[in-house]
Amino acid sequence: MEASDSYQEERLRMVRNQIKGRGVRDPRVLQAMREVPRHLFVPSEQRHLAYADGPLPIGGGQTISQPYIVALMTELLDLSGSERVLEVGTGSGYQAAVLSKLAAQVYSLDRISELAEQARIRLEDLDCTNVNVHVGDGSQGLPEYAPYDGILVTAAAPHVPEALKEQLADRGSLVLPVGSRAGQILERWTREGDSFRVEKIAPVAFVPLIGAQGWGEDEAPGRWWRSR
Repeated sequence: MEASDSYQEERLRMVRNQIKGRGVRDPRVLQAMREVPRHLFVPSEQRHLAYADGPLPIGGGQTISQPYIVALMTELLDLSGSERVLEVGTGSGYQAAVLSKLAAQVYSLDRISELAEQARIRLEDLDCTNVNVHVGDGSQGLPEYAPYDGILVTAAAPHVPEALKEQLADRGSLVLPVGSRAGQILERWTREGDSFRVEKIAPVAFVPLIGAQGWGEDEAPGRWWRSR
């Protein structure tokens, strides 16, 4: 992993200043963020910005999330290592790589086949053998592998998709941004039997979750959204 080692100091600085410095405390999450080579998940022309404090474009109108947001959303899942997790919005595969170090099994879903295939190759190259990448409508989840102990959605929904709530295991957490084109609130929904406890975490701005239980293609043009 020579290419990764040349960026090691930048990763350590990223975790120290951007993530731990903003209040993320889970030691397993911090270590995963130190280990995953973020620069391998961004286009080559953006590589010098891989550890900067912000999102970056990855093509297809999508972005790789700000490092702090990746860490915060991951920490909100409260993973111990034995869980089955669904990620909606594979994108570059970076979030899935972080999750692979914290959960037993990760299923990742993206509607853009080209991005999903590129992410699958990156994850294989990094020996993330517990990640399975699929192509499909993320707003409807991946029912064939449900229930999930955690679901993480990296795109903004106008409301919480019922399909994702149904696929969440008891005491599991669903973390996602919910709101309008102008901005959203990051929320955590925790299942308690047939009911849910909802926590509002922080204001955020993500690309739209497009699908049957999200935004329609004509309702959420990417240029109206700030990068996540």
